[in-house]
Amino acid sequence: MSEKKRQKTERAPFDPVRHGLRADFRLTRFTKLKGWCKVPQEELLKLLAGLGSSLNISDGESLGAGLDCCVIPTRHEGISLVQTTDFFYPLVDDPYDQGRIACANVLSDLYAMGVTDCDNLLMLLGISTDLSKPERDVVTPLMMEGFRDCAEEAGTSVNGGQSVLNPWFIIGGVASSVCAKNEYIMPYNAVPGDVLVLTKALGTQIAVNAHQWIEQSETYQKIADVITKEGVRKAYESASASMSRLNRIGATLMRKYGAHGATDVTGFGLLGHAQNLAKCQKESVDFIIHSLPIIAGMSDTAKIAAKKIFDFKLHEGFSAETSGGLLIVLPKEKAGAFCQEIEELEGMPGWIIGDVTSGNHTAKIADDARVIEA
Repeated sequence: MSEKKRQKTERAPFDPVRHGLRADFRLTRFTKLKGWCKVPQEELLKLLAGLGSSLNISDGESLGAGLDCCVIPTRHEGISLVQTTDFFYPLVDDPYDQGRIACANVLSDLYAMGVTDCDNLLMLLGISTDLSKPERDVVTPLMMEGFRDCAEEAGTSVNGGQSVLNPWFIIGGVASSVCAKNEYIMPYNAVPGDVLVLTKALGTQIAVNAHQWIEQSETYQKIADVITKEGVRKAYESASASMSRLNRIGATLMRKYGAHGATDVTGFGLLGHAQNLAKCQKESVDFIIHSLPIIAGMSDTAKIAAKKIFDFKLHEGFSAETSGGLLIVLPKEKAGAFCQEIEELEGMPGWIIGDVTSGNHTAKIADDARVIEA
């Protein structure tokens, strides 16, 4: 293990006091929204129609708005620009981790296209006007450091961007890759008999919210019967580690095992993104999801939260995820080897969670779908 990687592995959790801040400083207080900040999918499609932008699958070379990246042929024959942008608000209290998560989230859209190398990365940063100067001087450099370190891990660097003052903290970026045709995988080649593979567990949104509820005694008591505070903390740590992890290995294996398409699971939830992917397929297929890998403890927490606090719609497939896993369409005979190799390389499993059948470009979660505690 390199010295730099060893230092990252041993990095201590963020302690506000150690940085000269109040003990009760929480980054997540500088926004009113977290992972459910996306414009609803139906409204977004109407807005995109107003732009005159649509998904183009007719020529096999370009993608407009609607999926993870745009793929735009350049004036140079055989060369396309693959590009994406993303940003969101703080959902963890460690500024360094928040920076890493934001960078991983931006790059994930490239990885969903099977693109493994980012040629240029920009950072978008909105610094909250509610921060005091001492808070701003501590938090902002840590967040930028996390973003930069994640970019370096991905083999790229931050070469510009924009920083502004804003009522809420915002962090994200723009990722671009200049690709030949064999360097990306179009997302629309699913055929009946394929299977769906997911590379990260679900439930990050429940985990980060439950972690905040620990400090809100009245709210935590509503879930105390199904999960201990220690259980919440473990789920939060698992979610933070998952969100910080790049999908680059998954993208590499997509190409190795002949993926027929993919998307990453983020703000619209597992089913929302599966539906979006199903709609763009060339063949008339359906996606049937039969398994839901969920961070340990978050399935029961989501159920009781739905009754007493807020319904995240986790089991219905619409709970937002941040920097979630890749949902990959693979030939059935290759999916097992894909899952085995990604676990060997990352130390974390992948799961076969669904089937591709003949159908009408829809996706659904089976009534008898099973939950896998991850």
